[in-house]
Amino acid sequence: MSGLSAAVKTSTRVISIDALRGLVMFTMIFVNDLAGAPHNLVPGWMRHFHGASGMTFVDLVFPAFLFIVGMSIPFALGARLRQGAALWQIIGHILIRTVSLLAIGIMMVNDEAPGRDMSGLAPEVWATLMYAAAILAFCSIAPRTAGAAAPRWRGVTWMLRGVGLLGMLTLAFMFRGDKGQRIITLSPLFIHTDWYGILGLIAWSYLVGALVYLMFRANSTALLGCVVLLLCLYPADRTGLFEGVWLSRYLGIGEMLGAHPSITVAGVLLASVLARGEDAGLGARVRFGSLFVFGFAAAALLLNGLYGINKNQATTSWCLWACAITGALWLGFHLVCDGGPPPKFARIIALAGANVLLAYLLSEMLPSTLDVLHLGDWYGHLAEGSLFGAIARSAGCGVAILAAATGLNRLGFRLTL
Repeated sequence: MSGLSAAVKTSTRVISIDALRGLVMFTMIFVNDLAGAPHNLVPGWMRHFHGASGMTFVDLVFPAFLFIVGMSIPFALGARLRQGAALWQIIGHILIRTVSLLAIGIMMVNDEAPGRDMSGLAPEVWATLMYAAAILAFCSIAPRTAGAAAPRWRGVTWMLRGVGLLGMLTLAFMFRGDKGQRIITLSPLFIHTDWYGILGLIAWSYLVGALVYLMFRANSTALLGCVVLLLCLYPADRTGLFEGVWLSRYLGIGEMLGAHPSITVAGVLLASVLARGEDAGLGARVRFGSLFVFGFAAAALLLNGLYGINKNQATTSWCLWACAITGALWLGFHLVCDGGPPPKFARIIALAGANVLLAYLLSEMLPSTLDVLHLGDWYGHLAEGSLFGAIARSAGCGVAILAAATGLNRLGFRLTL
């Protein structure tokens, strides 16, 4: 049995996937931070593309996460299936994870609302407390040296989760928007959101991708068919097929249940060759990955004229290019990491990618925390002198956030959804 096959049988971690996730997480922190630099300093290719059709590497960060979510599904859910978990338990886990991501995403979206009133709390204080509460609500503490004290740490975990959930609920009820709107009301029951946020969009894609995996497992033909069907929802939506459908009042069916999940299911498709373990050697995996990349790139070229390439509109060609490019990046990491002992740089990146939700929340928490500490102006000035200064600040931010998250992970503090 190859090293990768053994890893698949005994763990849900695959070094190449973790390394790819770590690279994408660093890129996300970098570009988000760089977006705060003066626009006259930052060239167009380092920002989101603005125009009718086109994209930069910045427009690939979000779909890359959707793709990696899909690649992780066969290992995470496959491990539960091998352990004998009942189907209803797995579906329950999927639904809880989806709702949890939606909850954090909705809180984050409302934090961006203009003219918000926090019932006595400054907006930056509310935001800092909200992110801290979200981190505690889904934390898990399990030090490697816990030993006989493991039950005590589980008790601490549940206590912190309770504090975090109570904090999120309290902050949600405290919130008032510029027109008096609330995040949540009980009578009538209503949850306010203009959109679901990045984590919310990931939640819908995860839900679709996980359910597709449960239906078809590692059946590559069926998974490819699902990718095509999901992509078809986008033009169907654009041509008015779902007008009047009750679900369309809450979700953009073509985007949130079609285009975005198609990227996630494409990730499931590519990971299916890994999930087969010893039935697919290195040569077979490379051939499958290469055909995947060239096939999706060819489809992107052929369909470019349909709606063009546009991230905000989640066009078909953009989805296909995202799958092809992310698949190519994974294939490179696979050749370096999974055929034998991975090099040191890959191990470092993989460590950073083992639990990126914590890093993401810390990065989003940083601006409000700096404002609370009256360091926001100082931090902003670091990126105002030159492009080099802006890049250095953003790269340093990415390294520092990932190092902090990795350090917490190694101490046994993780986020578990």
